[in-house]
Amino acid sequence: MLTTLDKNTALIVIDLQEGIATGQFASPVNNVIDNAARLVAAFRRAGALVVIVHVNPIGAPWTLVRSQEPSFPKDAEGQKLLEEKWQAEGYYNILPQVTPQPGDLLVTKKTWSAFYETGLHEALQERGVTGIVLAGVSTSIGVEGTARAASERGYNICFASDAMTDRAGAAHLHSLNVIFPRIGEIDTTDAIIEKLNAQTSFTNNAL
Repeated sequence: MLTTLDKNTALIVIDLQEGIATGQFASPVNNVIDNAARLVAAFRRAGALVVIVHVNPIGAPWTLVRSQEPSFPKDAEGQKLLEEKWQAEGYYNILPQVTPQPGDLLVTKKTWSAFYETGLHEALQERGVTGIVLAGVSTSIGVEGTARAASERGYNICFASDAMTDRAGAAHLHSLNVIFPRIGEIDTTDAIIEKLNAQTSFTNNAL
């Protein structure tokens, strides 16, 4: 359960792009998208930073190593063809419900973590951010990968449990029940927005 939000908390929304937020998920993805959009709107109203993250993994080193379930081409021609296909299909397009607005930060990542070689940590530090709220897909991949990196860098983390999901139900539950409680706090979109509004109101009244 969320106890408090840091005075300077950012919302980080992971990989809500057309090529990822489709297909079968452990929970209805439309509900997840709607809740993420509500968080985005609430953070913007509060004047807090919104970070929209999307991914382009083609050619990244981790996609080139041997694995039991290879999912990306390892040769230059195959990568070129996949890139052209994804571009034509709008794979990288951010969902309209969370389209970046002026004042938001847009981050393109190549790996599971939004912190790895993206400049995100430096951008947050420049803005004095000490806490983050995480939402998006997939829970056990982009969200958990980013959360682990955030934890290593000392951020206070809150997970919006109903604004994230995973293609594998067991993986989603493992992240929520085993991993996330060890590195942050977990609560619903409603609870996070309520806490954000209360703290924003308190700050405004104190001025």
